Formats: sequence, C-alpha cells, structure tokens
Amino acid sequence: MTEMAEWSVQFPQTLQPGIDEIDAYVENPLWKELQAFLQDTYGAKPAIQYSRCGLEPGWNVKYRKGGRALCTVYIRSGYVTVMISIGEREEQEAQAALLTCTADTRALYQRTSASKMGRWLMLDVTRPEMLEDVKALLLVRVRPVKKA
Repeated sequence: MTEMAEWSVQFPQTLQPGIDEIDAYVENPLWKELQAFLQDTYGAKPAIQYSRCGLEPGWNVKYRKGGRALCTVYIRSGYVTVMISIGEREEQEAQAALLTCTADTRALYQRTSASKMGRWLMLDVTRPEMLEDVKALLLVRVRPVKKA
C-alpha cells in the first residue's frame, strides 16, 4: 500500500480530517512552520478540501488570500508537498527568487512546463531549505499583507 493510499484509506471522502489529525499524520515541525508563515504573512487560514483529481485524490489543505490561491498542501507521512502555481505575470520575479533557492528547486522549475495556467510546482518540504524555497516562491505568487 502506498503512502498516499494509507492517507486516503485512513480518511476516505466520507471522513474529513481535522487540522489536528493532519498535524499528527504529517508529524513534522516544518509543516507547523509553514502554517505559521501562511497565517502571519497572509492571514490565510487552512481550508481542508477533498479532491477527486486523478493524480492526487484525497484530502488536502488549500490556502487563499482574498480570491487568489496561495498554495495547495498535499499530506504525506512525515512531510508535506506544496503545490504553487507561478503565472506568466510572475515569471520574471520567480526567476530572480530562484537565484536564492536550492539547486533542487531550480531544476524542478526548469523541468516544469509553462502553460496558460502557469507552472505548477510540486515541492516536497522535507528539509528546512525546501521550506525556505516554498516561502520565497509564495512571496512571488502573492504579495504579503502589510502590517499596521
């Protein structure tokens, strides 16, 4: 049984997990740090949603700022995968941000085809450097909320 199957067996479409159950399944401080970053930077709250997508079926966590999608977080045992879409308008700024990212993230960006809907990057947050890459790309995706 694959890791994703374990998650989807534990939480089928008829049983929505709560954020505490997601935290317990992921059990990684980088996930908590990502949640804090999204809350503190954007005021974004997690929206737990079920996806029937053929590539990633099951429960995931979406974050939005206003009407704009920030990212979708896919649940894994021990880590999360964050999907960020970089649109055509953000390409130049993303290229600049990538200069500070890991070689893995730069290679992923180059391998990912651009489409009308942007580049859909799937980043495994397995180490602190990958979390920093996710943060850098999120800051390109959507400008942060200015604090008073």
